[in-house]
Amino acid sequence: DAGAFSVSLGSLVLIKTLTASSSSTLSFVNGSSDVVLDSTYPIYLFKFISMHPATNGGGFEFQTSTNSGSSYGVTVTTTAFESYHDEADSTTALAYSTSQDLAQSTSFQKLTAGVGNDNDQSASGTLMLFNPSSTTFVKHFISDFHEAYHADYATHSLYAGYFNTTSAIDAIQFKFANGNMDSGTIKLYGLKDS
Repeated sequence: DAGAFSVSLGSLVLIKTLTASSSSTLSFVNGSSDVVLDSTYPIYLFKFISMHPATNGGGFEFQTSTNSGSSYGVTVTTTAFESYHDEADSTTALAYSTSQDLAQSTSFQKLTAGVGNDNDQSASGTLMLFNPSSTTFVKHFISDFHEAYHADYATHSLYAGYFNTTSAIDAIQFKFANGNMDSGTIKLYGLKDS
């Protein structure tokens, strides 16, 4: 075959796009508004484009639901790692972030540090949720974000963990910790053949 190979690498299927406009929350609920968040796909990918807060310094965060979004507060244990560099080139760090992780908590999990609300500041990134419909295993996630931190830092945030439930997760909600989302876009994809 002259060095060529054929393999199924899977493909992303766009399920739903939500756009923030002074929104307090954005939620994806299986079976609502054409959202699929069930056993159709083993992996779900969320892409976040320029999430801009109304209030300065709030972290972007999320939680899940096992009751179609009636409540968000599934027990979660996570890990958090950040690197940053300020515009003045005077402060840098690469470290575990003990203030950003959760241990058997029902709180919302941060996906970013404090995002700035200057007109040119926002956060963008990805979140992968694995096998949310499983009734056997906990539900793992991995996120990778970059944000314009409110104190004029470039911050890279890496979070991962698991929702400690064997119930199917069928809804997920996103918000800023202290105010509305002025603007931004969230796209939900299913990864088939994965």
